[in-house]
Amino acid sequence: MLNLTRRLSKKAGLPPGTLAYMGKKQTEPVRTTVMDYDETNLLEQEIETIEECFPFKDQPSVTWIHIEGIHQENVIDAIGKHFGVHPLVLEDLINMGQRPKMDAYENYIFIVLRMLCYDDENADVEDKQVGLIVGSDFVVSVLETAGDTFKEVRNRIRSGQGRVRKMRADYLAYALMDVTVDDYFIILEKLADQIELIEEELVTNPTPHTLQKIYHMKRMMIRMRKSVWPLREVVSKMERGESDLFTEDTQIYLRDLYDHTLEVIEAVELLREMVSSMHDMYLSSISHKMNEVMKVLTIIATIFIPITFIAGIYGMNFDRMPELKSQWGYPIILTIMAMIVISMLVYFRRKKWF
Repeated sequence: MLNLTRRLSKKAGLPPGTLAYMGKKQTEPVRTTVMDYDETNLLEQEIETIEECFPFKDQPSVTWIHIEGIHQENVIDAIGKHFGVHPLVLEDLINMGQRPKMDAYENYIFIVLRMLCYDDENADVEDKQVGLIVGSDFVVSVLETAGDTFKEVRNRIRSGQGRVRKMRADYLAYALMDVTVDDYFIILEKLADQIELIEEELVTNPTPHTLQKIYHMKRMMIRMRKSVWPLREVVSKMERGESDLFTEDTQIYLRDLYDHTLEVIEAVELLREMVSSMHDMYLSSISHKMNEVMKVLTIIATIFIPITFIAGIYGMNFDRMPELKSQWGYPIILTIMAMIVISMLVYFRRKKWF
């Protein structure tokens, strides 16, 4: 959140629609691939310059232009000018931290998604921005960083499986969104496993490191919630047919996508409640351990009170104390002290105080 605030502050004072990349410095070039297909034909290639994909605009087939990397503003600017995309859309496309949304224009739709990835090494959830520009016969997908995120959709297009080769660009946009939402379930499953491990640790031996894990989990759940909740509104607007670019055939699948989105939201809220309850459980466990320590100390102090009283009396050393000159006085007093300790321990045990 702090990094996002710093990036936004750097744009202060710039004119609306200014393309200025504010993310981490990238050295690798922007990677662009094109898939042009219909039910019988498929053309797939990786292009060197963005101008190579311009001839596909006027083709009757469906064209999918996938751009990985947004740090070269000239690439985004060129694709926007050729396809007639508004400068404000291009600005949102290149600025990280956008919430999921859908903006309908006359000839295209602009969609922003948050793609979540799980880092097994650091046990953390990373989110990336995905921008989709959907026209009647083309889809431009822009990913924040490099990565074959939509590999599954590519394989379906190559093999001709499913309906993607038979449908138009609106179905391709649905397929990309569906893959993104399906990945949420994988992330949630891994987070649920982490929560289960933390719960076991809370029951057996909670430590300050356990509290750090809980706070880390809370941050991940906040990130998940921020990515998922606005997506429900996006899919709902598409399902209601607020744009003519999504046909009735595709809206049927959008209803299924909406159901999946609700399932993800319910799962996120359930895990958030579990994490919140774990924090309370940690405090209760620490309080219980402290009470156990205080109980032991109290029992020890209670045992030593009477024998300390006896020792204090015979430590006064008055001349006329009758037991001072007794031959068996010392062992008798020690025996009395031992009997007091034993009787108190038996009493505490019967009361189940330890």
